[in-house]
Amino acid sequence: MENVDLYYEHAVTFIMDFGPKVIGAILVLFIGLKLVKMVTTTSKKVMLKRGMDSSLIPFLVGIMNMGLKALVIISVMSMVGIEMTSFIALLGAAGLAIGMALSGTLQNFAGGVMILAFKPYKAGDFIEAQGYMGIVKHIDIFNTVLNTVDNKKVILPNGPLSTSSLINYSSEPTRRVDFSFGIGYGDDIDKARSIIMEEIDKLPQIMRDVKSKEPMVVVGELGDSSVNLTTRVWVKSEDYWTINFAMLENVKKAFDKSGISIPFPQTDVHLFQEK
Repeated sequence: MENVDLYYEHAVTFIMDFGPKVIGAILVLFIGLKLVKMVTTTSKKVMLKRGMDSSLIPFLVGIMNMGLKALVIISVMSMVGIEMTSFIALLGAAGLAIGMALSGTLQNFAGGVMILAFKPYKAGDFIEAQGYMGIVKHIDIFNTVLNTVDNKKVILPNGPLSTSSLINYSSEPTRRVDFSFGIGYGDDIDKARSIIMEEIDKLPQIMRDVKSKEPMVVVGELGDSSVNLTTRVWVKSEDYWTINFAMLENVKKAFDKSGISIPFPQTDVHLFQEK
């Protein structure tokens, strides 16, 4: 009986000592998880309202959710008397080791977050970066996938993309197309200019209604063997290559019909016969 009474006394003491802590920990866990869900749901709605990229939101919400839940669990374990100092130090050491081992992957992850957040380019844009040119097929959290003009698939890590220079050819609605048409020194400059302007007028994609973007044909350079007429026209970004190819072909044909020569480099070779 004495043993039973002793066990009963220890049990009562244990319940009296740890009961309130356990109940408090359960309440904190329950309320904390509810608050975490509320915070993450609200954050997701705010991100969607601000137009953040849909590919980025699940990752940010997931990281926030895991971080807040970890804080709640650590708080609950501390309330019931579990020593957390060593555990936190162990987690820190493990996190450091994992971070060093995955430094490249984490850099690409951070780069993906930056790209999706600040949007230097988006799916469908034509960009040039890391020595490649192509249309952005899709943006993952670690990589960006391009389709080149000859339909090759290129996978670029987001880390270098977020920290290096790139050219986005689709970011602006209009682009300027530059040409340099060379004519002979004996040809009529005004006639050549008139021919080029006639070919420009035949292409409806070339802009004419904005004064700052009117077509321009001027003498740009007096070269070694030609007078170079610098020609600049403005088009919508999607019409850039269409106008580029059309102007080159049409002006060449028009020059041929009008007798305007297009000089090309020539080399005179002198032969000497030794007596």
